[in-house]
Amino acid sequence: MRLLHLHSSFSLGGKEARAVRLMNLMGSRASHTILSAVPDALGARDAIAPDIDVAFPADAPPLHGKPGPARYRDLARYMQRFDLVLSYNWGSMDGVMAHRLFAPFRDLPPLIHHEDGFNEDESVRRNWKRNAFRRLALPTAEALVVPSALLQRIAADEWGARRRTQMIRNGIDVAAYAGAPTAAIPGLERREGEVIVGTVAGLRKVKDLPRLVRAVALLPAHIRLVIVGEGPERGEILSEAAACGMADRLVMPGFMAEPSRWIGHFDLLALSSQSEQQPIAVIEAMAAGLPVVSPDVGDVAAMVAPDNRRFIVADEGGFRAALTDMVGDSGLRARIGAANRRAAAERFDESTMVAAYENLYGRALGGRRLFSGN
Repeated sequence: MRLLHLHSSFSLGGKEARAVRLMNLMGSRASHTILSAVPDALGARDAIAPDIDVAFPADAPPLHGKPGPARYRDLARYMQRFDLVLSYNWGSMDGVMAHRLFAPFRDLPPLIHHEDGFNEDESVRRNWKRNAFRRLALPTAEALVVPSALLQRIAADEWGARRRTQMIRNGIDVAAYAGAPTAAIPGLERREGEVIVGTVAGLRKVKDLPRLVRAVALLPAHIRLVIVGEGPERGEILSEAAACGMADRLVMPGFMAEPSRWIGHFDLLALSSQSEQQPIAVIEAMAAGLPVVSPDVGDVAAMVAPDNRRFIVADEGGFRAALTDMVGDSGLRARIGAANRRAAAERFDESTMVAAYENLYGRALGGRRLFSGN
C-alpha cells in the first residue's frame, strides 16, 4: 500500500518518532513517500529502519508557499498516486486544503490528519486565521487524530471537528526501558555524587530550553544538565548557559536514536515547554523509572503517577522549587520513579496505540491491514 506523509517538519520530535515507529512496524506492507514543509528538516529519516521502502522526492509539489488554486491542484494530482494520505500539524494544512477543494472532483485517497500541538505563537491562544483555515480544510478528512484531552477539546470547540476527532494516546515499548542503559551519552562522563537533570526535545522556541538552563544554573555545582535533541535554538541555549556561568555543566550531544538505551543515565526528566500535549519524552522517562518536573502544560499532570503530580507546577517559582526538591532527595526520586514506571506499563504501552492506529488506518483502507503481527 502506498502512503503519502505530509509533515510540517521531519526533524525528530514526538510526532516524527511516533510516525517512524509506525512505519517501521508496517514493514513490507507499505511504501512511504515523505514531504516536509521545511525541506531541509529531515533528521527523523535516520530512525527509519533500513528495510523500509521510503522516498523523499525532490520533484513533488511543495507544502510551503503562497496558498493558491494552482498549488492546491498540483498537490491534489500528486495525492492520486497513493492509497492513503497522512498529514501532520499546521505545516501540512495546505495539503489538507488541497484535499478539501479537489476531493469532490477527483478520485482522491482518504486523508487522515494528525495534530500534536502548537509552536510558541499558538501556545496560549490559537491564531484566529489559522482556526478559520482549519475549519474550512478539515471536513473531507477521514479523521482528525489527537493525543491529548486538551487537543480533543480544542478540536471540538475551535475547529468544529468534534465528530471526526479521535484521541489516540501516544505509546512506547515500555518493556524496552526496564534495564540499565546500554549506550553512552556523548560528552557525559558521570562523576561521583553528580545528579543528572535531563531532557529530550527538539531545540525549538516553544520548548523554552533557556528557561531550563537558568533554573539548573541556580542549583548546586554537582547538578548537571543534559539536553538531547537538535534544532534551530541550539546556539541560543549555549549562549544562555555561558551567560549563566554553567557552560561546563551543560551537555548537548545532539540527536540520539533509541532512547531506551540511554535515557536511564538521567536521574530525572525536566521539561520547560510553553506548550505540550502528551509528550513522548515523559512516557519514555516514566518507563525508565524516572520522576518528572514540568510546567503544568497539556496532559502532563494527568500522565504521571499521582505521587509525581505536585512536581507539575504552574509558575516559575514553583518550577525552581520542584527542581530543588527533586535533585536533593535520591529516595524521593526512586519512589516517584517506581510509581511512574508502573503507570507507564498500565497506560502507555505501544500495543494499545498500535491497535488504535491499525483500526483507524485499516478502516480508511477498506479493511486492509497495515501492521505486521496485528
